[in-house]
Amino acid sequence: MLSLSLCLPSSVTVTSAIHGSSDAKDLNFESVARSLSARTPHKLLKACIRSGNLELGKLLHQKLTESGLDLDSLLLNSLISLYSKCGEWENALSIFRNMGSNKRDLVSWSAIISCFANNSMESRALVTFLRMLQHGIYPNEYCFTASIRACSNAEYLPIGRVIFGFVLKTGYFDSHVCVGCALIDMLIKGGADIESARMVFEKMQDKNVVTWNLMITRFAQLGLLGDAVDLFCRMLVSGYTPDSFTLTSLLSSCAEMELLSPGKQLHSWVIRSGLGSDVCVGCSLVDMYAKCGSVENCRKMFNRMPRHNVMSWTALISGYVQGRQEEEAIKLFCNMLPGHVAPNCYTFSSVIKACANLPNFGFGKQLHGQTIKLGLASINCVGNSLINMYARCGNKEAALEVFNDMGDRNVITWTSVISGFAKHGFATKALELFYEMLEIGVKPNDVTYIAVLSACSHVGLIDEAWKHFNSMHYNHGVVPRMEHYACMVDLLGRSGFLLEAIDFINSMPFDADALVWRTFLGSCRVHRNTKLGEHAAKMILEREPRDPATYILLSNLYASEGRWDDVAAIRKSMKQKRLIKETGYSWIEVDNQVHKFHVGDTSHPQAQKIYDELDELALKIKNLGYVPNTDYVLHDVEDEQKEQYLFQHSEKIAVAFALISTLKSKPIRVFKNLRVCGDCHTAIKYISIVTGREIVVRDANRFHHIKDGKCSCNDYW
Repeated sequence: MLSLSLCLPSSVTVTSAIHGSSDAKDLNFESVARSLSARTPHKLLKACIRSGNLELGKLLHQKLTESGLDLDSLLLNSLISLYSKCGEWENALSIFRNMGSNKRDLVSWSAIISCFANNSMESRALVTFLRMLQHGIYPNEYCFTASIRACSNAEYLPIGRVIFGFVLKTGYFDSHVCVGCALIDMLIKGGADIESARMVFEKMQDKNVVTWNLMITRFAQLGLLGDAVDLFCRMLVSGYTPDSFTLTSLLSSCAEMELLSPGKQLHSWVIRSGLGSDVCVGCSLVDMYAKCGSVENCRKMFNRMPRHNVMSWTALISGYVQGRQEEEAIKLFCNMLPGHVAPNCYTFSSVIKACANLPNFGFGKQLHGQTIKLGLASINCVGNSLINMYARCGNKEAALEVFNDMGDRNVITWTSVISGFAKHGFATKALELFYEMLEIGVKPNDVTYIAVLSACSHVGLIDEAWKHFNSMHYNHGVVPRMEHYACMVDLLGRSGFLLEAIDFINSMPFDADALVWRTFLGSCRVHRNTKLGEHAAKMILEREPRDPATYILLSNLYASEGRWDDVAAIRKSMKQKRLIKETGYSWIEVDNQVHKFHVGDTSHPQAQKIYDELDELALKIKNLGYVPNTDYVLHDVEDEQKEQYLFQHSEKIAVAFALISTLKSKPIRVFKNLRVCGDCHTAIKYISIVTGREIVVRDANRFHHIKDGKCSCNDYW
């Protein structure tokens, strides 16, 4: 046993050296030996391991080597553990290899196997484990634990099952908690073998809170909330006290599955147990209420927390964004900053999402600037939100610029930019990005394919859409769901293939929901097929009897054919059922101020100038060949009055205001909460010719980039 004692010079305490003092490098080895005889190298190395002080540990290693003394197994094993913990596996391996066979004991093998497992070198850990067995050394609980952890990756699960069988025969996990926990983790993470994991758990004699937490957490992560809650109840009955980790795991599961009722029950237990003041539990409760759509409870929980951190603020802001209360979310973000709580990438991601749904996205641009200053713009969650924000706000160029600046792009990043170009009607660019994504090996998910099919739908690429729809399951294991079928129905219907569309609906492997039928009804409205439209409306109302949009679409279909009695009957029925039609309006942002217009709006301070501009535009575009399509006037009035009504539509008013208020060099960006009217779509194309302006219109479904009389949607609007 090495008896050399070490100390630190008087100006540097042992504690400061262990915790990384800059003076540690000035360690005087000889003076250490003279001053602190009780503090052996073993103890000091253990302190370095506990604190992770690699600098001092290396210095000790250097001085011990220079001393020429014969280092014992205990000290060498401690050095292996130090380098393992600090991620320097090469140094750990070098020490292990240079140990004589007389010094390489079971602890040495355990230390190096743990080193490989801790540094994600699973194959090396398992090979070393097998070599240890070949040397006739029987593993202890630490060897088993490290080797089993190395098998948590599905790739090594078969080897893990062999080790599992070995352990099972010996009953080693019955009395060794660490082995049992490693087995449970491997079986669930590596192969979702719930029954085997449950068997190990039940056979374990010495369970502790960590064991219970592991089972509850893994069950919750698999979506088996019922089993997780049952275990939670058993844990209480068995006399174990759940900690914050137990509660956060269960609450996170409730949040992800949007299960409010069990979440509230857990909240009640939290209050009774006195864990309500725990910051982690409080944040989990705020997050649970937010994701379950209970914004009011989310705010109450936040207000009750004794102190707030970035997690609680972010959860609250996210809750308001999900609850479509974007302005309140932005206010909360602004209130957060004076409290000296620094927003993180998730906070920025949430508040940027809020900006994507607001008419004034100037604040979103400011947030983008802040993320660049803080070095957060290229982080996935922030970059993805920025792409989505710029795409939704009509600036596809900025969305692409953010995408190009991101180094690490995941499937959400690619899907966001593909979806952005799809909504803007640039199917060629969207598909080009999709093929680039496949080429670099990023696997598309179900949302990616919705974006791809939408791109095809928006411009009428029928063959291309069929190719992707028929291959998505075979090529990438994506099973078509309702939204994919709705995209195909939209494509077929808007291309005029109504009979093919309804045959497709009837051939679906599950009952079509209201979304699919509503999509088909919209196509019937475009192509004036009243018979099929009535059938679609009947299907929708069977599923959603109080859907006002269906009544409006059917009423518009009747109005386009002059069936005013039927129109009146629908309006009467809506009145009796107290169904309210959503009011249409358009808005435009000029000089960071939002201007909102309704049909026939005269409330704007510049109303007279706006209508004078509209009168001039009407004359100019008629001279170019524009003919007002009075079919889009859904009132039984004279044709002259219908034409007058057409020029009072909110999107035309917004465009006229933009023409008198913005520079000619800038694109005009108009937003509408409902679908753009067909006549307005045609008129704006003519207006783009006579004014030489690019006009971007975002309606409830997509963007229309109109320039020189042409629209990006190829009139599949």
